[in-house]
Amino acid sequence: MSSSQDRRVRVGRISGLFGVKGWVKLYSYTEPRDGLLEYDPLLLGENEDWRPVRLAEARVHGKGLIGLFEGIGDRDQAAALVGLELTVLRSQLPDMGPGEVYWVDLIGLAVDNVDGETLGTVERLLETGANDVLVVSGDRERLIPFVRDEVVKEIDLAAGRIVVDWGLDY
Repeated sequence: MSSSQDRRVRVGRISGLFGVKGWVKLYSYTEPRDGLLEYDPLLLGENEDWRPVRLAEARVHGKGLIGLFEGIGDRDQAAALVGLELTVLRSQLPDMGPGEVYWVDLIGLAVDNVDGETLGTVERLLETGANDVLVVSGDRERLIPFVRDEVVKEIDLAAGRIVVDWGLDY
């Protein structure tokens, strides 16, 4: 995929079977959870094997989601989907408000501290419950709390960098 707008973004996965008519349980990574149902098409797959799919029907069911994909008519066909990831293209995500960013846009950004020292690049983010955490790979792995203004001083997507108040020796 060529541009950041063409990058696949994980939005969910097929977590199990529901009934005998081809329905599956959907685990959503979106907030709110049923935001997953807004995307059309979804890309279904794993590794580098992806194909576009459409939900024929879907709904909230208890604390989760269930769906029936077009072309899936029975439990055996649905069973082949369990464990596969659901993604969308970055360009399908709605625009963010001022000062807001998607985690996917932070992956790969350079991280410098306020003293101009390079800490590395963002490898991934962790959701911890208290504060989200930037996992930064450089001379060593660093876990930096994603606390806007206090720790994360600046995010410049155009320049591809984040400035943090975090020492080299932390």
